[in-house]
Amino acid sequence: MSKTIIVSNRLPISLQHKNGKFEFKPSAGGLATGLGSIYKEGENIWVGWPGNDVADEEQRSEIVEELKKLKMAPVFLTKKDVELYYEGFSNETIWPAFHYFTQYINYEDSYWEAYVQVNQKFCDAILAKANPDDTIWVHDYQLLLLPMMLRNHLPNATIAFFQHIPFPSYEIIRMLPWRKEMLEGMVGSDLIGFHTYDDMRHFLSAVGRILGLSNESGFIQADNRLINVDSFPMGIDYEKFAKAAESKKTLNHVKKFKEMLGDQKLLITIDRLDYSKGIPQRIKAFTQLLEDHPEFHGKVSMIMVVVPSRDKVKSYQVLKEEIDTLVGGINSKFSTLNWVPVHYFYRSFPFNELSAFYTMSDIALVTPLRDGMNLVCKEFVASKTHKKGVLILSEMAGASKELVDAILVNPNNQEGVVSAIVEALSMDEEEQELRISSMQSSLKKYDIFQWVKVFMDRLTHVKEKQTELESKSLDPKIVGQLVDSFKAAKRPIVFLDYDGTLVGFKSRPQDAFPDEELKSLVATLSKVCQVVIISGRDKETLGKWFKGQHVDMIAEHGVWLKKKDQPEEWSLYADVDDSWKEDIRQVMEYYVLRTPGAFIEEKHHSLVWHYRKVESGLGDLRMRELFSHLKYMARGHNLQVLEGNMVLEIKRPDINKGRAALSMMRGEEYDFVMALGDDWTDEDTFKAMPKNAYTIRVGYAYTQANYNIKNPKEVRVLLKKLID
Repeated sequence: MSKTIIVSNRLPISLQHKNGKFEFKPSAGGLATGLGSIYKEGENIWVGWPGNDVADEEQRSEIVEELKKLKMAPVFLTKKDVELYYEGFSNETIWPAFHYFTQYINYEDSYWEAYVQVNQKFCDAILAKANPDDTIWVHDYQLLLLPMMLRNHLPNATIAFFQHIPFPSYEIIRMLPWRKEMLEGMVGSDLIGFHTYDDMRHFLSAVGRILGLSNESGFIQADNRLINVDSFPMGIDYEKFAKAAESKKTLNHVKKFKEMLGDQKLLITIDRLDYSKGIPQRIKAFTQLLEDHPEFHGKVSMIMVVVPSRDKVKSYQVLKEEIDTLVGGINSKFSTLNWVPVHYFYRSFPFNELSAFYTMSDIALVTPLRDGMNLVCKEFVASKTHKKGVLILSEMAGASKELVDAILVNPNNQEGVVSAIVEALSMDEEEQELRISSMQSSLKKYDIFQWVKVFMDRLTHVKEKQTELESKSLDPKIVGQLVDSFKAAKRPIVFLDYDGTLVGFKSRPQDAFPDEELKSLVATLSKVCQVVIISGRDKETLGKWFKGQHVDMIAEHGVWLKKKDQPEEWSLYADVDDSWKEDIRQVMEYYVLRTPGAFIEEKHHSLVWHYRKVESGLGDLRMRELFSHLKYMARGHNLQVLEGNMVLEIKRPDINKGRAALSMMRGEEYDFVMALGDDWTDEDTFKAMPKNAYTIRVGYAYTQANYNIKNPKEVRVLLKKLID
């Protein structure tokens, strides 16, 4: 029976060695809570690093056995692994790059080598547990290479990946020398999730530009697999925080803290020590508030909790010193005998004390410079069971896309943050209640459990779509039947599209000429069956490339036909009215001028706008603009706009490959018919074929054809089997 394997850098426990024995303390994190509903069921398991360096084999065996009882399996990392892979590549290369702090990126080859090796360690650990039909859900930036490593060993497994930190724009990702390998690792997944649409968009752009993989509506078409990329904003365990806020334990803490602080307005800020959190900027904004508004002296305090993190890393040590200095400065400048502006804690707190901070605070100041989601703001809102309180939230946090009733600020705009605090301090209770209620309604609905459910449901949907396409895959059994039918036939005919079917695409269309292998293949095939080259190419090019070959040809999607027994003569299948071309050409030329690398190809019956050589994002953008423009103009001229592979073609709708193919077969009896093509223009051919024909679409796409085949290389392999 198939199982689900959760994979993350850290297991949801902390490992402690006390009195010669190992103790496991469960993690209270949101992810551990949400995924608890999955990994604790049936044979499911969670794979990850237990968090300590354990070199002794006996101790490792003991840990393996103890973790087995908790439905977990460890990946043991050495001190060197942790130093180079975790503290190094993960947190000194990926983390700053993905959070847009390019000045902190460390381009260290030894870090990358360790990253590859540790991802392989995780792969080996999973392969020891996994079956071919298991579901494997990989989490976060420390394991970007893992999905493809697993795919290479388990081609049919269901593999998902979720990234919990931002994904940067193409301009940032291109800076990393290992960008291609990282993206290739991620596309080993069936489903790739991010917190926000922006992150998803950046990823699709990077995959298009760096790997050359196109996408449509969030679906990437890889070589023989459909990959879905989507956004899944992560929630919290809403009930846990709402209940804690009203628990006796929390309320006792609230009472004690309020007695110590007296009657004043409280701002809460809770962060892990990190330069992405904007902690110094926040202290400076609070300092400016007290300078500009002396009326708040003695009446407003900030509770600032900074949880220690990576304090051995130089940039973090510098940050800690800066925070200490700024807090010392504001407190020494404004403190009185009975009032301190900032209550600063460099440590973590037990859950109920944190709950008390959320409950008693009037304002939460959550202003990261860049954050994947940020759950602190959601925890604050969930804790406001009395509906009083104001959330000031950075636009740069993923949560800002959901919590639109917060006061949204640009964390780099100090004046703006100060104004937001003044607004929050003066907001009437009725408006506070309206805003908090609205945000709570959203958070209740999209909690951590709903997040897990939506993600897993989407993964099931993707696998179903893949299965639909795989059912059309030209497997060895079908190939055997096809070859047998061909060899038994007395009058076989084969229709072959050219670009994308017999040859791959080139940046310059004229470079896609037939090589010697293809010429020989077509010549041999034409001796045993009727071969029809059916292409969008102009008749001059096709005539030159296949001169001397005993083949029929259909050029320009069906405008021109040439029979093999009429070697010099092309006949016009459709009357061509060119009166529309001038208007359309002017529009296309305007888009050429705006799009470096684009060019127009003129055929007898159509105009084609090529953008294969255009910068990826710009080409897609201009193509969409031109497509809309031409669709509008096409109505007046009775024309059809077709989107091909990096081309946009406009022509008359009554001219197509299907009609020309039918014309070629009219009056003849064929006992074997096969048609191969790779884009939407070939769908007309597939529709026109008799029911018993073998119709084959090249590439992994939805199609009217009976079957799919991977690429032109596989097409040639198939054709060789027909003549063996």
